[in-house]
Amino acid sequence: MLKRVTMPLPDMMASALAMDESILDADQIKNLIKFCPTKEEMDLLKNYTGDKKMLGQCEQFFLELMKVPRVESKLCVFLFKIQFNTQLSEFKNSLNTVNNACDEVQKSIKLKEILRRILYLENTLNQGTNRGLAVGFKLDNLLKLTYTRSSDSKMTLMHYLCKVLASKSPALLDFYVDLVSLKSATKIQLKSLAEKMQAITKGLNKAKQELVASANDGPVSEVFLKTLNEFVCFAEPEVASVNNLYDLVGRNGYALVRYVGEDRCPFEQVTQTLYNFVRHFRKAHKENYKQAELEKKEAQTEVEME
Repeated sequence: MLKRVTMPLPDMMASALAMDESILDADQIKNLIKFCPTKEEMDLLKNYTGDKKMLGQCEQFFLELMKVPRVESKLCVFLFKIQFNTQLSEFKNSLNTVNNACDEVQKSIKLKEILRRILYLENTLNQGTNRGLAVGFKLDNLLKLTYTRSSDSKMTLMHYLCKVLASKSPALLDFYVDLVSLKSATKIQLKSLAEKMQAITKGLNKAKQELVASANDGPVSEVFLKTLNEFVCFAEPEVASVNNLYDLVGRNGYALVRYVGEDRCPFEQVTQTLYNFVRHFRKAHKENYKQAELEKKEAQTEVEME
């Protein structure tokens, strides 16, 4: 690692303490953290009474790090600062995607109408049985439309649904344009959002703790203290804001699960099922269109033959 360091070690540590991102990047800081001396290594160097200039590059590097109180903690705070804006931006995008998907599903009048038509269709098929007067259906029934076939196996229930809608309610066929965030939402897990929120909060807390501790370091941490104080003042309201957004995601995710009547169904399963329904619906409609075009051509050929 040290062979890749082109600047003098004291300059490198000065840049680290100044938290200068224009000189040191995240990978370099990660390496510095990775190769921080252990307690045993520090004890060995503290007990060394010989000429320090005679020590190797690795030991010289350790000695430079040892001049800074809690050097590993400071480097971790610097790394958090470097990654903060990107980390927060990506996290906000994920939160907004989930929120948008929840709103789009619950506000889509076309989707609601299609679900109503599916319920009517299922009740018609089950007429005369104890399932013929259902007031709702399980979410996974949406995917069963693809696997339920006619007696001659030429058409699925999904094809039939698309055919009926194309004939009687063509305006409903593009219901999926209301659900632009659904696909992206299927790639996000609420558990991973919780872990990211926890990591951001933990990183800020460590920065605040180091800010308090560094106040007693003396001149060696003077520049570090000033830069860290500015960063904490900036980061604290940003984290509070994103935490509010995260809480909103939790409420909206639960509201979506309740909306589809699946209290025990995980949020991820709800979004995935809805997205798969959209995919199967669009595929069936496209196949219906191709079949209709083929039949039209065959009929035209027949007329020409006659």
